Amino acid sequence: MRIRDLSPADFLARLGGDGVRLAAGPFNCRLQSGIPEIADELARLYAHHPLVAPDAFVDFHVGVGPGRGLRRWLRPQAVFSVDGVEPFTPLPRNQALAMLEWGLNWCITAYSQHLLVIHAACVARGDRAVILPAPPGSGKSTLCAALANRGWRLLSDELTLIRLDTGEVMGLARPVNLKNASIDIIRAYAPEAFLTRPVHDTTKGTVALMAPTEASVLAVGKWARPTWMILPRYRPGADARLEPMGSGAAFLQIADNAMNYHILGTHGFAAVGRMVDHCRSFNFEYSRLDEAIAIFDRLAREAEGDTP
Repeated sequence: MRIRDLSPADFLARLGGDGVRLAAGPFNCRLQSGIPEIADELARLYAHHPLVAPDAFVDFHVGVGPGRGLRRWLRPQAVFSVDGVEPFTPLPRNQALAMLEWGLNWCITAYSQHLLVIHAACVARGDRAVILPAPPGSGKSTLCAALANRGWRLLSDELTLIRLDTGEVMGLARPVNLKNASIDIIRAYAPEAFLTRPVHDTTKGTVALMAPTEASVLAVGKWARPTWMILPRYRPGADARLEPMGSGAAFLQIADNAMNYHILGTHGFAAVGRMVDHCRSFNFEYSRLDEAIAIFDRLAREAEGDTP
C-alpha cells in the first residue's frame, strides 16, 4: 500500500494523529504534523512511497507543529521536532513543509555514520550513477530535476549515500528542493511534474519542492554504481561542455562535500578513493537544459557500448 492509496481524509487523520509511516529508501520515517494545511502537498510529494506496518521499526520520528503561546496566532510559527527534541529555531508557519524536508535531511545526515554522506545530487541510468556535488547557485538541483523528468532515475537531490562495504549508492527518491529562478524553469520544462506552491522569503530565497517520479520511487531499492562525478556550473549563454577533471581534484571535490568524511577517518578516505578510481570525473558548464541532457545521455550510451 502506498501513500496515494489513502484518502485525503485518512492521510490528514494519520498526519495529525499517530503519524504517517512511510519508507524513503533504506529509512522508515514517521511524519506527524498539527499544521493541516501542509497535508495535501505532502501527500502529493510522497504519493508513490510505500507505507510501512504500524509495528515496523522507524528510523526517524519527525514532526512539524504550530508554535506555542502567542505564536499560534501572532506571526504564527512552525516548530520541527525529532524524537521529541526541537533542534532548530522556529520558522514562519508558511515554511512548515519546507522545514519538514530540511529537518529530515538533517536527521539522515546526523544519523548515517555507517555510510559516506555526500552533499550532492545523484541520478542513475540503469545501474550506473552520476554524482553531482556543487555549491549553491551552481544549477545542481535544476539539472537534477530536469534529468529526473527525462528518463534518468532520481536517487537524491541533496544527500548521496555511499555504502562503505561495496561503494554503491543507496537511493532515497525524496522531493527535489528548487529555489528562485529554478522553480519556473522546471515548471516550464516538465509541466507534468508536481511542484508545491512557492514559499517566499526563506533563508534560501523562494523555495518549492518537486515530487520524485513514480519510476524513481518504485526503483529506489536498486542500488547503483558510481560511474561519473560531474561538477556542474550554470553560466548564462554557455554552450554545454565537459572538461575532464584530474583524480586529485576529483578526490578533493568529493571529500570537501562529504559531510561525515572527518568522522569516518580511514573508512571515509578509502570510500572516496574507491569512488575516484571507478568514476570518470568532469567539470561541466551549461546554460540550456536540452543540451545538458543530451550530453548526459551520450555518456550513458557510451558506457553501454552503443556509440564510440
